[in-house]
Amino acid sequence: MFLGKQVRLNRLFNKKSGNILVIALDHAVGWGVIPGVDTIHKTMEKIVQAKPDAITMLKGTAKQVFAPYAGTIPFIMKATTFSPYQPAYDAAVGCVDEAVRLGADAIAIGATVCGNQQQQLLSQLAEFSHQAELAALPTVTHIYPKGELIKKEDWYKEENVKYAARAGAEMGIDIIKTFYTGDKESYARVVEATPASIVISGGPKLPSIKDVYKMVYDGIAAGAKGVTFGRNVWQADDPIKVISALKHIIHNKGTVDEAMEIYGG
Repeated sequence: MFLGKQVRLNRLFNKKSGNILVIALDHAVGWGVIPGVDTIHKTMEKIVQAKPDAITMLKGTAKQVFAPYAGTIPFIMKATTFSPYQPAYDAAVGCVDEAVRLGADAIAIGATVCGNQQQQLLSQLAEFSHQAELAALPTVTHIYPKGELIKKEDWYKEENVKYAARAGAEMGIDIIKTFYTGDKESYARVVEATPASIVISGGPKLPSIKDVYKMVYDGIAAGAKGVTFGRNVWQADDPIKVISALKHIIHNKGTVDEAMEIYGG
């Protein structure tokens, strides 16, 4: 491994726990200008104040919104995005050179498997992996089994999540963000089958904050190296407390009850 890549990975992963808490703010194109994204300057201010391990964003947000906080928190540049009209297709909207010039510590690429465009999306993922390796830039993929060739109720099944995670690892990706399977036993098998670091995707907004903490606690117990969350954090009433509680679980081996105490309920 190039020294530069190891330096960047060391900045991303918490030195105490070896885990990572990433907050994603890359939703505007894929999900629309939803609450939290529509007040992006205020949302960014709260996220930075809470000090997660990294923030994921597209290049426009990095340039125009994150710039005042440059150097305070590592960031991951998202180089692809889907849209509400093509939810299973991630188009390239950035490149490795841009990520390096913007000072990113990693580059993130989306991909969907189990769909008609899996071939070209994995090819795109592999090419990004190759270019990033030349630049000593760590890679992240947001990879999900949500293609149109399987039913939506099967997206979170162990065999499909395992396939997605392994596909990303086989393309040379360092950090795999994917769905949680719903229980720590099955997720432990996903982690075991994947020769890369697994982080849990927040996915849809969960019914309660306690559900969020339970998923994180079980996922870390299953061997996940952390989480990448978006809406479950910055659409909460108090994102700063949510992040503090998440850090307690991820970095301090805290319990769900302890996290709820930090959150205030």
